[in-house]
Amino acid sequence: MIRPTVGMVLSAGRGARLRPLTDTIPKPLVPVLGRPLLDHAIDRLAAAGVARVVVNVHHLGQQIVEHLKARPAPEIVISAEATALETGGGVTQALPLLGDAPFFAVNGDSLWFDGAIPALDRLAAAFDPAQHDAMLLLQKTVSAVGYEQNRGDFFLGADGKPRRVAPGEIAPFLFAGVQILAPHLFADAPAGAFSLNRIYDRALAAGRLGALVHDGEWYTVTDEAGLAQVRARLDRRWAGR
Repeated sequence: MIRPTVGMVLSAGRGARLRPLTDTIPKPLVPVLGRPLLDHAIDRLAAAGVARVVVNVHHLGQQIVEHLKARPAPEIVISAEATALETGGGVTQALPLLGDAPFFAVNGDSLWFDGAIPALDRLAAAFDPAQHDAMLLLQKTVSAVGYEQNRGDFFLGADGKPRRVAPGEIAPFLFAGVQILAPHLFADAPAGAFSLNRIYDRALAAGRLGALVHDGEWYTVTDEAGLAQVRARLDRRWAGR
């Protein structure tokens, strides 16, 4: 088991499918349950013992910078991208800020609620540096709120190892945008923009990609209809408490 003390929130995306809302506000600052999605993600990291959170910014990034000035903790470090670097390029640029140990990385537009044990604690308990270079949190597609596709991303074998969905298949699990990554996975990473999928494929090929299934609730914001669906579901959830 390893306990990351550093995390990253991926917050530089354009959020094009949520336009026109994201023409004036970056997607991570879109409010759900009265707080920006970004703050929900940072709250989860802080509760898991993360002392430093790196936030990458690009589209309307100054709004995110100004918003985060109001947070007293954890320590927030900004990784500003002059050009959009996608998920893999964004993490690669931020590596000097993330240190040499495995770190949490979460998408700025995903919102999750934990089961009996917090998801980040479960990831930390499952991640074994002797066996893993990455550990992904998966979500059942049938219970993912705001998820529009039905193809999924991964299968899990009897041995607990993930396998990517192949053409023509429908997989029961999607990647929930929450993970632990080892910095050495990014050795010889390409310059510029690229997807973290390239990093996952590297770990898969080496047999060092781990995954576990989330046992709580998971929401994602895609477009305006999806945002309305998430807000309505959460309003009902809280009204019943």
